[in-house]
Amino acid sequence: MKRFRYSLETVLDYKTQVLDNLKKEHAVMLKNVNDKQEEIRQLNGELIEYEGSFDETKSVGASIESYLLFDMCIGRMKDQIEKEEERLVILKKKEEKKKGEVIDAKVDTSKFEKLKDKRLQEYRTAEQKEEEAFVEEFVIHNMIAEGLAYGR
Repeated sequence: MKRFRYSLETVLDYKTQVLDNLKKEHAVMLKNVNDKQEEIRQLNGELIEYEGSFDETKSVGASIESYLLFDMCIGRMKDQIEKEEERLVILKKKEEKKKGEVIDAKVDTSKFEKLKDKRLQEYRTAEQKEEEAFVEEFVIHNMIAEGLAYGR
C-alpha cells in the first residue's frame, strides 16, 4: 500500500503559520499592556510621593508659590495618569481583538488537524484490512499448495 499523504497538508501548514504569527503578535500586544500597567503603577507611586511631600510642606508651612507648584505638579501627574489609563484601555481592546483572532485561527487549524487525524485513522484501518487480506490469501495459497502436495 502506498504511503499516507494528507492532501490538505499545505493548507494545514499555512494555517499553522498564520496561527503562530498571530500568537506572536498577541504576545507583543500583551507585553505592551503589561508595560503600560507598570508605567501607570510607577506614575501612581510618583503621585503618592508628591502628595506626601505636599502634606509635609503644608505641616511645616511654605510660601504660596510652593503650594501652587505642588498643586500644579500633582494636577499634571493626575492628568498624565488619566491619559495613560486611556491608552491602556485602547491597548487592552487591541489585545482582546488579537486574542479573538488567535482563538479563531486555533479553531480553524484544529479542524484541519482533526481531519488529518481522521484520514490517517482511515488509512491505517484500510492498511490493516489489506494486510489481513494478504495474510489470508497467503494462508489459503499455502493450504492449497499443501493439499496438492498430499494429493499426489
